[in-house]
Amino acid sequence: MVTAVGEGLSAPVALTGATGFVGQAVVDEAQRRGEPVRALTRRKSAPREGVEWLAGTLDDEEALDRLCAKAAAVVHVAGLTTSHDPAAFAAANVEGTRRLIAAAKARRIRRFVFVSSLSAREPGLSAYGASKAEAETLVEDSGLDWVIVRPPGVYGPRDVDYFEMFRSARLGFVPLPPRGASSLIHVDDLARLLLDLVDAPEALVRHSIFEPDDGREGGWSHRELARAIGAATGRRVFAPHLPAGVMRLAARADRLVRGRRARLTEDRVSYMVHPNWVARTSLRVPPALWQPRIDTQQGLRDTARWYRREGWL
Repeated sequence: MVTAVGEGLSAPVALTGATGFVGQAVVDEAQRRGEPVRALTRRKSAPREGVEWLAGTLDDEEALDRLCAKAAAVVHVAGLTTSHDPAAFAAANVEGTRRLIAAAKARRIRRFVFVSSLSAREPGLSAYGASKAEAETLVEDSGLDWVIVRPPGVYGPRDVDYFEMFRSARLGFVPLPPRGASSLIHVDDLARLLLDLVDAPEALVRHSIFEPDDGREGGWSHRELARAIGAATGRRVFAPHLPAGVMRLAARADRLVRGRRARLTEDRVSYMVHPNWVARTSLRVPPALWQPRIDTQQGLRDTARWYRREGWL
């Protein structure tokens, strides 16, 4: 449990990105545990038991100070993942992290959990990866008791990125990047890890970088994943590998059709075509602290059911 303060109260976990895909799962998990959360939000959110919504953004230093005041720890999930403007990644992911670190230090936060990305391993591939790598450096140099988590592909209910593959699978056709492999993790397993890190023993986590996954050695080849998603939707799929040049043309077409809502950007293509986004066993979370619980085949089926129930599929 989080550190007790006052009379029978608990210090909240300060959470950014609480209304996003991963952040909502963290709030859900905190509620299951009965742990309070103070959540930064840029839009009005419905009341939830145990959640203190705090209006503000990563640009708002006063809001960040209030977010960190008497908090047990910071879990920094917020970040920009898709943009057609490369400079936007630095503004959100680097400068936002810089301001949050300053607030955490001023409020003497005990632990700072930063959600990065496997793309930080290859910062030369994309503006997104470069921004995450630079933010990691800020965290490492902060002087805080920090932990960095680099999730692989995160899937589950509410996700809009892998949803594109589910929607294609329903049509029996899933276009893929050039041959390669990636690791996966269910959003609920990731949420458990982020909260487990809040009070994990220093000897296990202090100044550590972790690359969690679903426990599948070697990850999933792109074709294996396409077939697994097809099975989850009840379809056999044709899943051809597309050359990088064709994917870049597809990204331009997506922007023409969907404008700012386009999910396949040229920056995203730049790291999608990299052949290895498999979590490294050398950076595995200590099993005594955390292990994945959700089998990916079952998790994909459950996710497909959620999409159908919500009318997405």
